Amino acid sequence: MPVQIIPAAASQINAMPEVVRRTANFKPSVWGDRFANYAEDIVTQAHMQKQVEELKQVVRKEVFTDAADDFSHQLKLIDAIQRLGVAYHFETEIEQALERIHATYQDINDDDGDLYNVALRFRLLRRHGYNVSCDVFNKFKDVNGDFKESLVTDVSGMLSFYEAAHLMVHGEKLLEEALVFTTTHLETATTLTGASSLLKEQITEALERPLLKTVERLGARRYMSIYQDEASHNKELLKLAKLDFNVVQCLHKKELSDIIRWYKELDFARKMPFARDRLVELFFWIMGIYFEPQYVFGRNILTKLIEIVTVMDDMYDAFGTFEELVILTEAIERWDASCVDQLPDYMQPFYLTLLDVVNEVGEELIKQGRSYRLYYVKEILKNQARLYIVEARWFHEGCTPRMDEYMRVAATSVGNTMLSVVSLVGMGDIITKETFEWLTNDPKILRASNTIFRLMDDIAGHKFEKERGHVASSIDCYMNEYGVSEQETIDVFNERIVDSWKDINEEFLRPTAAPVPVLNRVLNLTRVIDLLYKKGDAFTHVGKLMKDTIASLFIDPVPL
Repeated sequence: MPVQIIPAAASQINAMPEVVRRTANFKPSVWGDRFANYAEDIVTQAHMQKQVEELKQVVRKEVFTDAADDFSHQLKLIDAIQRLGVAYHFETEIEQALERIHATYQDINDDDGDLYNVALRFRLLRRHGYNVSCDVFNKFKDVNGDFKESLVTDVSGMLSFYEAAHLMVHGEKLLEEALVFTTTHLETATTLTGASSLLKEQITEALERPLLKTVERLGARRYMSIYQDEASHNKELLKLAKLDFNVVQCLHKKELSDIIRWYKELDFARKMPFARDRLVELFFWIMGIYFEPQYVFGRNILTKLIEIVTVMDDMYDAFGTFEELVILTEAIERWDASCVDQLPDYMQPFYLTLLDVVNEVGEELIKQGRSYRLYYVKEILKNQARLYIVEARWFHEGCTPRMDEYMRVAATSVGNTMLSVVSLVGMGDIITKETFEWLTNDPKILRASNTIFRLMDDIAGHKFEKERGHVASSIDCYMNEYGVSEQETIDVFNERIVDSWKDINEEFLRPTAAPVPVLNRVLNLTRVIDLLYKKGDAFTHVGKLMKDTIASLFIDPVPL
């Protein structure tokens, strides 16, 4: 017999008039039915796909055969391939080319290398896990140990050096100095009349967000307009990038419309009006983790689960009473549909949907012969509830925990751990039981990503959360424990964020603790966080940044 679902508002009025509930009054979705209906043009898409396959062959020959003996030229082409978002088509070829370049790394006479090329080579090799030394940049210093003033006029070299410096690990003082030096002079370069508008645009974007922190798909879309204005650009590569972007965009539009239909049938927006209605933004978040066509299943389940966990977050954060949340936590621990009768009416559709989506995941995994992965999905969702109830208890008891106690709970509850673990479910045979065990045991890269997310989220949302009544944030905990001001606290946190990025970079150095595609999931997640939380909470409070991002990725095709 189906459970009768009563909308939250009605249950609030009829059943529990004495309960005063905190609500954040989140703004409704800005998208309406914009993405609900997508009509596939199969003929056009097939034609574009055919062109993509032909251009891949051309680019493969030009970059990896014809340019193989000119390392400088090949590095520039590999850089363009990566920045244009088509590197996933050439992973083996790029790996082989960089292996050859690395093998001759010590043989290259760096006296002949200009700053642009030395920095580009360092960045590409370091980004692919080669532990190359930053000592190669010592040649750009003067007798006093300062960077040569003559470098300031080499703006493209400075930009290349700036991007390379972001791949620093702990103890690389030279790269720390380089980042300060290049940042200062690039900021000046944007005001010079002599610099080209094309270069100024690149500098402005890089200062806002370096390549290391750029969401790959968003960076690709922007780089196309820059690359096509470069006199020496490769026409076939540019055409491939544009066509491939549009082919993949069509796939994403179809996925998004399917997920929106699922969401509309749930009627969450009406049944749980206290929760954030951000499904389109959540799909962007998941696409940021993996955009490639082979991850359709992963994007589908991850978007559904992040939607459910967002509702859960808002339930634990504000709307639910502590007593109700204890019952909900127990129900999630038991993972049994019969528990639904013990839940308040407004929680019932949430709980049943959680079980349904995970069952759907389980059915697909059985078909794939990977049913062991379901255990990790359930466990990570149960853990999410355990963390949320600890935070709810802190609020209920008016407790401001010590900073280390807060971070032990809140750095994981923020969601990266759940997303990282579940992202593995949608990946292929490269993922094993050992991979799940490694990732669920709090490895360094995940701790670093969690720290970045938690601190950036708390800095961005501190004022808003204080106004609506919320559990103590890391800012409250730190100020309370160390007796410092809010600004001093934020300064300390920003230093921790810098250190956490160094931890992420270290985890990519060979030999890696897990397959690189797994590390990339965590890196990509952290890139999404940097975009959404660098200047306020762009996820909760959707403004120009999010609207422009969604339009460029899911509405407007790239002009060919």
